[in-house]
Amino acid sequence: MSTVDEASSLICDLCDAFYKQGWVSGTGGGISIRTPAGIVVAPSGVQKERMLPADMFVLDEEGEITRCGAQRPGSSKAPKLSECAPLFMAAYKLRNAGAVIHSHSMHAMLATLVDEESTEFSVTQLEMIKGIAGHGYYDNCVVPIVENTARECELTGRLSEAIRLYPKTSAVLVRRHGVYVWGDSWIQAKTQAECYHYLFEAAVAMRQMGARVKEVPRGAAGNGCTAAIGRPTKRARLDHIRQPLKVVVLDIEGTVSPLSFVAETMFPYAMRYMQEHLTQSYTTDQTKRVVEAIRKQAAEDKASGLSDIVIPPATETPEIVISACYKWAMGASETNRKVAALKNLQGHIWRKGFSSGELVAPLFPDVLPALKAWKENGVKVYIYSSGSREAQRLFFAHTQVGNLHDYTLGFFDTTVGPKFEPSSYENIALTVGVEDPSQILFKTDALHEAQAASAAGWRAVLVDRPGNAPIDAKHSFEVVTSLTEIRE
Repeated sequence: MSTVDEASSLICDLCDAFYKQGWVSGTGGGISIRTPAGIVVAPSGVQKERMLPADMFVLDEEGEITRCGAQRPGSSKAPKLSECAPLFMAAYKLRNAGAVIHSHSMHAMLATLVDEESTEFSVTQLEMIKGIAGHGYYDNCVVPIVENTARECELTGRLSEAIRLYPKTSAVLVRRHGVYVWGDSWIQAKTQAECYHYLFEAAVAMRQMGARVKEVPRGAAGNGCTAAIGRPTKRARLDHIRQPLKVVVLDIEGTVSPLSFVAETMFPYAMRYMQEHLTQSYTTDQTKRVVEAIRKQAAEDKASGLSDIVIPPATETPEIVISACYKWAMGASETNRKVAALKNLQGHIWRKGFSSGELVAPLFPDVLPALKAWKENGVKVYIYSSGSREAQRLFFAHTQVGNLHDYTLGFFDTTVGPKFEPSSYENIALTVGVEDPSQILFKTDALHEAQAASAAGWRAVLVDRPGNAPIDAKHSFEVVTSLTEIRE
């Protein structure tokens, strides 16, 4: 798109078309197109099917307004810059996009509710996946889901973080709201928006008819499979890849990464910045939720005799509340407690560390080859760790070999249950949609976890890594030193 005038006229045409498709009803939604002369943005509060080129705002590359929309004759109000503008700018800056579309379509909104506990929308082996940049029919098409806020502009940080954590996506869903889609040009953005909306609608319909949205279809061996069309395919080989294995679940500490990284790097990092983080972010909704969780956990600890720390009510001064929270969190960190209040606080601090590059997750050298081979063989990979799901996502997005989210379908933490209880593994099996638990393989360095998984019907293998504690010899599990190894 070469000129502002051309982009302005095109946005009017696209808004009219999207209105008729139900994407931008009630003046909601928006479109932006980048030109050499500026970034053109559809205004807020104007009926999308009646827009005029003169309504458009023009921004520079820093998001500053260089031209406002013109007030129409007889109107008491001038057009307003859309609150979507900061989010559009995030896609321009982080992905060098050429155009961004924001839709409030019903199916985009419902797609965020297909699994309301998930932070990702994921489908595979649906035709229109091929229309998404970097994807093929057998790929898992994953779209991150961020939680909604009262005002659209407040979503900018969440959308930016999702864009960074999911380098393969061209869209971000907003829970109970809609979707942002971008592309290198307005043509690609429009094409991908249409493909994503097809996938959202298909997923909603599949859910209604009882089909498993994320499940690889029966008769297909998975990503990269050509069995359905009768052609052989060359596959990477792992000794234990055999039917009917469908899912691999991995522990993190002592399994994919050295125990020392968490104990000697991540925990000390969180403790070092704990007070600073609480002080600087105290007024944010996120930290308010963390403080409330600490307050409840501290009360439970006091009632059970674990601690005598009391977190003052929110009516106290921030300094007093922060001091008490810091004291509780440091004590919980020193004893390595597996409680959500601490894990969430640590996760928020680690996010900054991973995003800044101060933290980089080290992996054992066999991890990436194993992940690639599992993906090529159609075996789904999930992570189950005592660390929060947010911390797990950050860990796998910032490893020394890059972002590994393309190889992992989801993350489980102790919200599904403790790792030493068989019911936790039963809950995971239900979530990943595997009816026969023996089709799930769990790899961990902890004997009590392997025993719990085995009691739930899973196959379990113990992983012996350098730096791990010695494994009790009194067990019947296989012990391996590499993820690509299993002894029959």
